[in-house]
Amino acid sequence: MALTMNDVDRFEASRPRLQAIAYRLLGSAGDAEDAVQDTFLRWQAADVDRIEVPEAWLTKVLTNLCLNQLTSARVRRETYVGQWLPEPLLAGDPMLGPADTAEQRESVSYAVLALMERLSPDERAVYVLREAFGYPHRKIAEILDISEAACQQIFHRAKKHVAEGRARTRVDGAAARRVVEEFLAAATSGRTEPLVRLLTGDAIAVGDGGGKVPARAKAFEGAVAVAKFMRGMFKPGSSKRALVGGSPEVHAATANNTPALVVVLDGRVIGVMCLEITAEGIAALRSQVNPDKLERATRHWAASDHGEPLLRLF
Repeated sequence: MALTMNDVDRFEASRPRLQAIAYRLLGSAGDAEDAVQDTFLRWQAADVDRIEVPEAWLTKVLTNLCLNQLTSARVRRETYVGQWLPEPLLAGDPMLGPADTAEQRESVSYAVLALMERLSPDERAVYVLREAFGYPHRKIAEILDISEAACQQIFHRAKKHVAEGRARTRVDGAAARRVVEEFLAAATSGRTEPLVRLLTGDAIAVGDGGGKVPARAKAFEGAVAVAKFMRGMFKPGSSKRALVGGSPEVHAATANNTPALVVVLDGRVIGVMCLEITAEGIAALRSQVNPDKLERATRHWAASDHGEPLLRLF
């Protein structure tokens, strides 16, 4: 049946929420947009006059599309070159979704999105719908065609898995900004000791180049190993300048509600490093340098006011 303008408007009113759900489920803005568009095609083909609660219907269709994609994504990632990290979204991107509560902000943080990769598709869906969007277990059970008791069990299991890998103590925004600036000063000092003092003893550094940009296949683990790697990465050199095609600017920013460094060359975002900061120091440095996962960040960067860079590299 042909959609009326009212039917289209009803879908468009739900689009921001659907995109935010899909992004949390898939960790990719491009895949999230595709899933939402596929949901619209199913809405277009449905007898919408017989759908009593459009929001519930759309959420169910979208979630199941994402579950199918998550299952196939696990197979694809077995052949992914190097470490896989989510696509970062810069502050102000509407796909980040609601941020009214601590749970909502945490659910889209870069650390949690990375940790959710250890969850099964069902665990991820239950966790996202409950933690980020406050769906009651009864409604989530209907979406996934499971019992309410099973939904509660899946949620508790998923929440435990995420909590086990997450830094438990966080610092306020102003303190986080200071740590970012201190980290950059230490990383460009040419010495290891200042960096070690900023890191937790079990700190990690992970990079995703997707086989298109050089990135180590294994994470660096431990404060000393991470500090040595960061010192080398920020060390000036003509070969690095030739590799990236110039002298990029480094800005302090926020990505996925996480303090971050954004590296920009000629208006194009070529890297986003998210810092997981705790009261004990920097617990993780996750760098996205795969150009395929930075296209949306580049578009958002070009349309936003980002101020002066902290420094220019190389």
